[in-house]
Amino acid sequence: MDKIYEALEKVRKQSPLIHHITNWVTISDCADIVKVFGGSPVMAHAKEEAADMASISDAVVINIGTLNTFTVDAMKLAITAANKKGIPVILDAVGVGSTKFRNEAVKELLKFKIDVIKGNASEIAATAGINVTTKGVDSGNVSGNMVEIAEHFADERECVVVVTGKEDICTNGAITHIIKNGTPMMSKIVGTGCMAGSVIAAFCAVEKDYLFASAAALVCFGIAAENADKTSEGPGTFKNKLFDKISTLSDISINKMKRVEDVKQCRK
Repeated sequence: MDKIYEALEKVRKQSPLIHHITNWVTISDCADIVKVFGGSPVMAHAKEEAADMASISDAVVINIGTLNTFTVDAMKLAITAANKKGIPVILDAVGVGSTKFRNEAVKELLKFKIDVIKGNASEIAATAGINVTTKGVDSGNVSGNMVEIAEHFADERECVVVVTGKEDICTNGAITHIIKNGTPMMSKIVGTGCMAGSVIAAFCAVEKDYLFASAAALVCFGIAAENADKTSEGPGTFKNKLFDKISTLSDISINKMKRVEDVKQCRK
């Protein structure tokens, strides 16, 4: 994890186009965060153009936060086009484990090649087939070792699995990073989880090692949040300062503040 700043600079210089079929609650936040990091966001939800937009993009974000049957069809078309082009697909499994419709929809999406699957603990556990209940879009209780669950799921899917929380887990099944950057203030506003998925996509668009890209994205996002929290007066000012602090991330601040732990494989 020595080249995080170099990855950030690639995003800034290459300005990758990130196609979203995403959550209507946080769509503006996701667009803003990609733009602030240096990427170019686009939101194309109509099935008539989903494949075309994916085919000219550098990464695709599929966020099922405000799911309906029409967007599921568009998601499948976008993923198919992304798979054909060989660009990364990031699935943000928002609310999986809360309703039958959402659970069945994610099963359909998992029939395609997904490069990064992201969610909180209960969302990832439910997506992996474990019987848990998600509290709407908030994490529910998961019994068992979450690192082990994530590693097994990543190995099974041959992808990167990201579990967000107080400490973030990034794993490809063989290598696991624990990201300890961030602040509790991130949980006080709606949208930071969705924004994290968009940031991961921006980094995956410029880095072929999706495990490194995902971890680097979360380190940068977390450090910016820590810096914003130092001078914020509450959730409202924190959100505005978060965007400001992202734009001023430097090599010095990243190397000084990054907190990444590599853990031994938990799976037997």
